[in-house]
Amino acid sequence: MDSAVRGIIGVVFVLIITFCAISICQNIGKSLKVDVTEQNLYTLSDGTKEILAKLNQPVKVKLYYAKTAALKGSDQIQYFNNYYQFVKALLEEYASEANGMIDLQIIDPRPFSEDEVQALRYGLQRFPMTEEESFFFGLVVQTQFGVEKVIPLFSPDRQSFVEYDISYLIDTAITRQKTEIGILSSLPVMGSDVSGYMAQMMQMQGQRPKPAWTLVEQLRRQYEVKGIASDVDDIKDVDILLVIHPKDLPEKTLFAIDQFVLKGGRAIVCVDPHSFADTPDQMAMQRGEPPSQNSDLNRLLYNWGVEMPPKTFAGDRNLALKASIMDDQRPQQIIGFLGLTPQCFNPDNVITADLNQIRMLFPGILKEVNNSDDKEADVKIDRRPLLLTTGRGNSWTLSSPYELMMLDPSQLMQKFVDGTEPVTMGYLLTGKFKSSFPEGIEVEVETDKGKSSDETEEQGEEKKGVKKRVTGITEATEDCTVAVFADVDFISDMVAYQRTFMGSIAIGDNATLMLNTIDELRGSSDLISIRSRGNFSRPFVVVDNIEKQAERATAAEEAGINAEIVGFENELNNTISSAKEGEEEIIGSSILQKKKDLEIKLHEAQRKLRDVKMKKREQIERLGEILQNFNMLLTPAIILIIAIVLGIRRSIRKRHYISHASDA
Repeated sequence: MDSAVRGIIGVVFVLIITFCAISICQNIGKSLKVDVTEQNLYTLSDGTKEILAKLNQPVKVKLYYAKTAALKGSDQIQYFNNYYQFVKALLEEYASEANGMIDLQIIDPRPFSEDEVQALRYGLQRFPMTEEESFFFGLVVQTQFGVEKVIPLFSPDRQSFVEYDISYLIDTAITRQKTEIGILSSLPVMGSDVSGYMAQMMQMQGQRPKPAWTLVEQLRRQYEVKGIASDVDDIKDVDILLVIHPKDLPEKTLFAIDQFVLKGGRAIVCVDPHSFADTPDQMAMQRGEPPSQNSDLNRLLYNWGVEMPPKTFAGDRNLALKASIMDDQRPQQIIGFLGLTPQCFNPDNVITADLNQIRMLFPGILKEVNNSDDKEADVKIDRRPLLLTTGRGNSWTLSSPYELMMLDPSQLMQKFVDGTEPVTMGYLLTGKFKSSFPEGIEVEVETDKGKSSDETEEQGEEKKGVKKRVTGITEATEDCTVAVFADVDFISDMVAYQRTFMGSIAIGDNATLMLNTIDELRGSSDLISIRSRGNFSRPFVVVDNIEKQAERATAAEEAGINAEIVGFENELNNTISSAKEGEEEIIGSSILQKKKDLEIKLHEAQRKLRDVKMKKREQIERLGEILQNFNMLLTPAIILIIAIVLGIRRSIRKRHYISHASDA
């Protein structure tokens, strides 16, 4: 046989062997996967595995993605291609872990097909691309009993919570009962609930109903949520009670909350010594009345084992965040604006164990109290801290109710004194609580029934009432559970979320903390570990330390220059105000000359300040360049080291071979 023919046949066989090897490796590799991402993005959490292990019925999972339409779309639509690959890989892990209980179907709904009709029937969001093509990207979960759960669109703002959303869908599809959450608040957290004639009148007047808080909207997608009036006298048909900013509640409402908890109801309480979400009454301020933006539930908290001191806040220099008070001002550290890090969360509690970052705006503090003279009864209450400051944290108080209305961050920082032990801002309380109303309460009841008209006229036209004592449970027979947080703003839109063109995006783990607490109180701890993985943001520790070091190095110089600038500005203002009318315009005047000299000194001081800040910025940028170059050269350096080691090894073996050959 000709050598050329043999060469061709050999090449053909090599290609056949190569393709067969690739095919075999692909099939074998489906079960052999390695997740090399730092956050294990493609590895299912233990909570998801627990949910999948409980599957006792087949579940059909349909992933709709208009892949063909996406190729014809804009860059914003094509962005979803990578997102789709991530969701698809994650769902394949679900199917693999479920041991045949999940039937995964990947569907590309083409125009005028039955798949497109089904996608619209399920309620998936549709985005027209052309006259015929439409874009879909959603998920449908179906059970054999006809239950359907849908994610209409995998929104980019939920990309960090994809596993939680899918697991929640499966969990609720196989769980028949839905949790009822009642929200009692003095703030408009539920939005303006208007309809019919009132809605039309508001539209005619150019007014829009106030939307509900984003957290409430998120709760509505997962639970049955209803509002509870602040003057309610009985709370029922609620699994979990969420009390937000309880402000000036009447005694009958406090009694209703007290009895709800003692009967075994679970509650989450958010109180605040000064809530920025609570807009002060402008009319009252014009009358000279101090603003009232505080809330407390100490009458009940005391018997649950804690209390929140009034006008007292938590502070920590290590956690203080920067923010601008005014749009034209540079950001400053605010002692009451705290960014809690993992060291501030209780690692032994499932609610906070996996949290990364939470922002709190002037939170209060919670202190443990002995609610009874009987020490054995007090021991029955289990107080588990959830949120704490670092060891440098401490409490501080207001000297005036207007101090936070006219906020001066530098003055607050100077006023703050470092502490020696952490301050607690959140507790999970469990135990057989005692009632705050052991003798009940008095309520007014109408007494005009059964009376003659003459008797009613003698008492007047208005209905008269008498006091009646209403009693209830004095001590719980089973363990009660209450979560208390000394801040309200941390779940508000201005702190927990950020507005984007795609909607509201969660910042940090503020909302996650609240949702974790709800899931813990409803007994669904499996979902907590999934959701807590959602926030993948990690602080740049090295860069942050360098920035802090640079700030400390230039702090004294900046403070001195700022003091010079303030002195020059005050002297300049005094010079101008002391000049006689028209005198400052006289050329050659000593006052005008002094004004010019002060302006020159002021500009020079401002230039020095800019130079100092520029040096600080250059130090940080040099660090960034060093880190960038180090990261870029790291891989080539490793390859070079490996090549050198292999070269040396090869050289040694070659010398060894030559020496043996010469001996032979």
